Amino acid sequence: MAMSRAPRVHPAWIVLGALTVCMLAGSGLRSVFGVYIKPMEAEFGWTRGALSGAAAVSLLLLGAVGPFVGRLADRWGPRNVIAISLFVLALGAIGSSFIQKLWHVYVMTGVFMALGAGGVALTTGSTVVARWFEARRGLAIGIAAGGMSAGQLIVIPLATALTVWFGWRTSFLWLGIGLLVLVLPVCLALIRNNPEDRGARPYGATGPAPTRAEAEATRVAGRVGVSEAAQTLPFWLLMGTFFVCGYTSNGMVLTHFMPHALEHNFTAFQASSALGVMGAMNIMGTLASGWICDRFGRRGPLATYYFVRGVSLLFLLYVWNVPSLHLWAALFGLNYISTVPPTTTLTANIYGRYSVGELSGWIFFAHQVGSALGAALAGWVFELTGTYSSAFLSAAVLAFVAAGLAMMIREEPLVSRPTAAPVPATS
Repeated sequence: MAMSRAPRVHPAWIVLGALTVCMLAGSGLRSVFGVYIKPMEAEFGWTRGALSGAAAVSLLLLGAVGPFVGRLADRWGPRNVIAISLFVLALGAIGSSFIQKLWHVYVMTGVFMALGAGGVALTTGSTVVARWFEARRGLAIGIAAGGMSAGQLIVIPLATALTVWFGWRTSFLWLGIGLLVLVLPVCLALIRNNPEDRGARPYGATGPAPTRAEAEATRVAGRVGVSEAAQTLPFWLLMGTFFVCGYTSNGMVLTHFMPHALEHNFTAFQASSALGVMGAMNIMGTLASGWICDRFGRRGPLATYYFVRGVSLLFLLYVWNVPSLHLWAALFGLNYISTVPPTTTLTANIYGRYSVGELSGWIFFAHQVGSALGAALAGWVFELTGTYSSAFLSAAVLAFVAAGLAMMIREEPLVSRPTAAPVPATS
């Protein structure tokens, strides 16, 4: 009698691998704008403040789209959202290679690339992970977020090299084409919305796989809307801490680190290599963060990450040579995206796995409001003072405040939603 053998690899890990590749490409391509600031200034004579405004618009729109793509992902599934978003992001990058006017920058990088990147970011990624993983959810989020870090590690140095060798327009063009040819097919071939689409249970779940009708009924019953979540304190604490995360990372550092380093006599390759160190440490820190959250809880580690971030931002003010620059990059990189696993798993555990898309969208929106404010404020401070010191100091102070806010979060599920039961720390 023929006997079927259980697959050695749960399909959740295949879906996670494809998701990580998509998030890697999306995050990396969205993060390259800082590489092009100096070349654009040289070619067009635009001011740092004007270009910082484009970055701020991009970061703000990236967050504003989060609640909408999260709602779509919760209701229609994240696969189509991710695929369409990759296509729009690629169009924005290709269009950016033909920029001639300042408003072209705002449209291509500030709108198209932001819309595309917003649909393949944490909002949709956390939706996929929450649906496919019951156990090891923190680690899975850490892997997906690590993909975002790897995007910085791979795409920013690649964009820098292409810009130095062929010019910034060619750099934008080939990055956009690469996204269409290499990454979009991975999404279409391997990502699935729900485990029942593959006749499976979420990783770590027990019992027979439900039918699609049963799974849909469970999803509808388990959703917590933003109006209900807004009546609880943890939701606002999660939004507040993630606002600070955006202000201190994407907004302040990622947008302005490259010009800051160049104006302190570091070369473009020295600065990009520091970003490479940061990206490598991002991966290590994010994976470690997911592992820690699965075993030791979320609130304490989250507070620690913000405190260390504040210390590293103070250290940035005293960087004096290449070794110290790389040391700072390693320290900052360890907690750059490590806030994602505890923030996302707290959201899933408190409000339920079928509410992660929409609620994470609003929490991510707060992150991007912080990012936009940080990007714009740093540009304005530089134009007024000729230095970023005051801007980086403000980021350090806010990071210390966020550490205190994180300690106030209570991880108690909404009692009216049985699907909000928390994942044990020992899973």
